[in-house]
Amino acid sequence: MLRWLLLATCLTAAVPAFAQETTLFSVQDVGSIVGLPSKNLKDVTVNVVSWVLGMLALLAVVFIIYAGFVWMTAAGNEEKIERAKKIISSAVIGLVIVILAWAIVIFVAGTTSNVTRSVTP
Repeated sequence: MLRWLLLATCLTAAVPAFAQETTLFSVQDVGSIVGLPSKNLKDVTVNVVSWVLGMLALLAVVFIIYAGFVWMTAAGNEEKIERAKKIISSAVIGLVIVILAWAIVIFVAGTTSNVTRSVTP
């Protein structure tokens, strides 16, 4: 009981220290980090989509590594081996989908780079 009380005291004592920081979060700061003032919408969109697809590809690789760990620790258990095979096949399919989505985004961005829209009054 005393240990929990000491832990709660330490955690709540650190809260006022965070209140002294006065930096505010603004949309302009995020925009400058992403590159909104210096880039056009197409470049920002391609960068954001590439970042998201990169994270999804990383997640697929993590699932493949996890499935390999499940398979290696199965110790001959057929249920675990089948589960690991399903995880690996699903992760590989997901990785292929991510790669194809990235290729489609790059293709569309490349083909629409010189397209101009004329507006007639």
